[in-house]
Amino acid sequence: MTYIYSGVELEERLCPHCNEPLSPWIAPPESGWGVIVVCNNNKCNFFVGSDSDIINKRDDSNLGCRYAENPDNNYHPFNLLAWCK
Repeated sequence: MTYIYSGVELEERLCPHCNEPLSPWIAPPESGWGVIVVCNNNKCNFFVGSDSDIINKRDDSNLGCRYAENPDNNYHPFNLLAWCK
């Protein structure tokens, strides 16, 4: 099934790690992305503990990764840097 978000046709997608729906997000213009879809589930296995998966970051940076897909690139998955509590 598809829907329109901010003028872009998107497929309804699920996170492969937690099976929750991916949410559309308009990326900052300087990122080079348009609309991407992101897992915003704070209990997702991909997100939980991801702050310890990033190599060479400051211990106090609170950065982790969310699962995301780029519709402009055939929904290719990537790690979206995110702030973690």
